[in-house]
Amino acid sequence: MTVLRFADVASKGLAAGKRVFIRADLNVPQDHSAAGGGRITEDTRIRASVPCIRMALDAGAAVMVTSHLGRPTEGEFKPEHSDESPRRTAAPSALY
Repeated sequence: MTVLRFADVASKGLAAGKRVFIRADLNVPQDHSAAGGGRITEDTRIRASVPCIRMALDAGAAVMVTSHLGRPTEGEFKPEHSDESPRRTAAPSALY
């Protein structure tokens, strides 16, 4: 079976000008106490996602990253399921 890796696609210039959809596991532990304010307590999963995001950006792709936190209930918003903290952490790492 032939496996097509994104690194191969990017190195051949096939991602340039394309939309790349990345489903990243950003389900990171956060401190939801009053003092913690949703602060990420361990960011390994975010750091592990950055190289692929960066590779896609460097290859000239328009990148969309999606993820989820926890196990949200359909139709119910809970702040602890917001992706705001991982997004604030991952975006600067991937862009700079």
